[in-house]
Amino acid sequence: MSTAKVEQRERDILGVSAMRPDGAAKVTGDFSFTSDMHAENMLWGATLRSPHPYARIISIDTSRALALPGVHCVITADDVPGKQTYGLISSDQPVFARDYVRYMGEPVAAIAADHPETCRRALALIDIAYEVLKPLTNAEDAIAGSFPPIHPDGNIIRHQRIVRGDQHATGAIIVEGEYEIGMQDQAFLGLEAALAIPDDHGKGVELHVATQWLHEDLGQISACLDLPPQNVRLILGGVGGAFGAREDISLQVHCCLLALKAGRPIKMQYGREESFFGHVHRHPAKIFMRHHAQSDGRIVKIEARFVFDGGAYTSTSPAVLINGITHTQGPYKCDNATVDGWAIRTNNPPCGAMRGFGVVQACFAHESQMDKIAAAAGLSAVDVRLINAMVTGDRLITGQVMESVAPVARCIIETEQIPLPAPLPSNAHELLLPGGSGLTASASHIVRGIGWGVSMKNLMYSEGFDDYATARCSIKDGVVYLKFATSEVGQGFVTLAPQIARSVLGLDDVVVEPIDTQIGSAGSTSASRQTWMSGGAVDGACRLVREQIFQHVGTQHDIDPLRLVIEGTDIIDQIGTFRIPVNEAINGLTISETFEHHHKPTEELDENGQGNCHTAFAFVAHRAVVDVDPELGLVKVVQIATAQDVGRVLNPLSALGQIEGGIAQGLGLAVMEEIVIQDGKVRNPSFTDYLLPTTLDAPDVVAKMIEEYEPQAPLGAKGIGEPPCISVTPAIVAAIRDAIAKDLHRIPVRPQDICL
Repeated sequence: MSTAKVEQRERDILGVSAMRPDGAAKVTGDFSFTSDMHAENMLWGATLRSPHPYARIISIDTSRALALPGVHCVITADDVPGKQTYGLISSDQPVFARDYVRYMGEPVAAIAADHPETCRRALALIDIAYEVLKPLTNAEDAIAGSFPPIHPDGNIIRHQRIVRGDQHATGAIIVEGEYEIGMQDQAFLGLEAALAIPDDHGKGVELHVATQWLHEDLGQISACLDLPPQNVRLILGGVGGAFGAREDISLQVHCCLLALKAGRPIKMQYGREESFFGHVHRHPAKIFMRHHAQSDGRIVKIEARFVFDGGAYTSTSPAVLINGITHTQGPYKCDNATVDGWAIRTNNPPCGAMRGFGVVQACFAHESQMDKIAAAAGLSAVDVRLINAMVTGDRLITGQVMESVAPVARCIIETEQIPLPAPLPSNAHELLLPGGSGLTASASHIVRGIGWGVSMKNLMYSEGFDDYATARCSIKDGVVYLKFATSEVGQGFVTLAPQIARSVLGLDDVVVEPIDTQIGSAGSTSASRQTWMSGGAVDGACRLVREQIFQHVGTQHDIDPLRLVIEGTDIIDQIGTFRIPVNEAINGLTISETFEHHHKPTEELDENGQGNCHTAFAFVAHRAVVDVDPELGLVKVVQIATAQDVGRVLNPLSALGQIEGGIAQGLGLAVMEEIVIQDGKVRNPSFTDYLLPTTLDAPDVVAKMIEEYEPQAPLGAKGIGEPPCISVTPAIVAAIRDAIAKDLHRIPVRPQDICL
């Protein structure tokens, strides 16, 4: 008889590093992204875009394109049967430009043909006459009122002030600065793509698409198509990253319109250059900030002015503005503030949601200011932040009470306790030097710097938005089926949802049904909200199913259902000896329950910027160590140490992945990534010229997760995705300042900023 020990595999429940169900397929190349999809009798779609940032359309002639063999149809603004515009907050962006184009790359027409090459040739045959106009490219001109309106709704998207406390307060220390943040691209690797399939009668369409918000897309698409929402079905395709850029409509309406007009399936997919024009970007911003502090470094008052360039259309600019100005103080106590904030329309490319959503810009400014306060007060970067660290119960400059668990000091202290990396050896390998294998830097020229950044980030949506998520849990034949419309964009909800179900129900066989619009909305995969919101919805649905199971078992075995609990994979009586496996207890049982999770209500800010506008907050600290070649302007980020407030860790591996990914994105903004705009024209729409961090640029990341259960959250967990990318950027810039003793007020930091 064998005596070999059989190891029992750990159940993939909450708290366990469960593996992604799509991980192997993605690594091996077998995963089907939306761009991989095909349909029988399929045509290809393509978009014609404006070469001008601002121009009047005099005429459009599509006759030569229609005459090209293989072309099935061409559509313009005249072919949009329903609403002519779309948008997330304000419906101000045309499906196709009709009278004016307002940014370089704005869609003017679309075409369906039998081959992508035919599409390319046909687009070149569309004749458009433009009257080129002078573009508005400087947001300050719009604020000053010196430029005529470029849009019927005007040049100012939103203006908001925050006035709090004693406006005459001052301090022994006064520091100020002007800070500039460049335009960053989300730069997801999986490009925009969609496959639209019309029904047999041309009165409905099925759209497979990579998106962050299925139901918001549905509402905008159906309105433009002039179809009832029930006649438009959206199915989530494989998504190769998002980071906010897939919140807005890109090719969805165009693809559906072509499919309905051609009466055949249409596939559209962008190339890399078109992707730069086809989605929104991070808002460039200019921020003035002045801090008054006591001689011991305690903040007395903040004065600030924010200008966010929203580009040609609204997108999420109003919300980005509010996020930015309400985070002026950062994770620090402040009783007095005067803040003025603007979101502006220009003829630059449209800007919208991107990871960190307005707070990235604010954090770069307030963390740069904290270092100036430290220098003036004779304090270390750590001490000035600890002296001012916010705690639960403090009030924000909006008057809102910080109800979230706020372990700011703990984040700082635990980050500081992480050991610093070893000094750079004189014989260091070239890959450890700034410039890498280019062999441009010499170890003897390298100087090392250390910098800090600390931030807070609001979680979920704000200002009265009725945010909710829906999920259904069903049990049939011993299998758990989960249904939700939560967009899986790489964040790992398809891993987490089964973990929740296994933990609540004690059943290991869990199936995630197709993600589509055949169930209520789950909201957007953004704002670090899906663990809280969709996780809460899945948890709620599973708990309703569990109640029914307990009722069934109680009736079958004459036990009060209130005495029953799940222990592992068994149902037990808490005060008796009864025990039964869940699989056995549900034999022959079919149950289905749907749950809709809402967070606590929020409110709009008043004219003075006062109000409980945010739902909850998370906190993080970063310490960056960099090596700089001051003669060549090259930077190597050596280490990022971080401690992040996560509430409860639900999947350690997934949480660490989010932290590392966010740090890489924040590093990009610090020293590499910027869409270069000149006179409204994008000059670097490629990964040759738009610089992205690679594995060779990735620093060592040493991360601690601060686990302090968040009682407001349904699972005790806070969102993790956004905080890592916020304060790592100012930490890296502060480290460069420390190395070269030079004021740096703009990101990304360019080589010439260092060496000239």
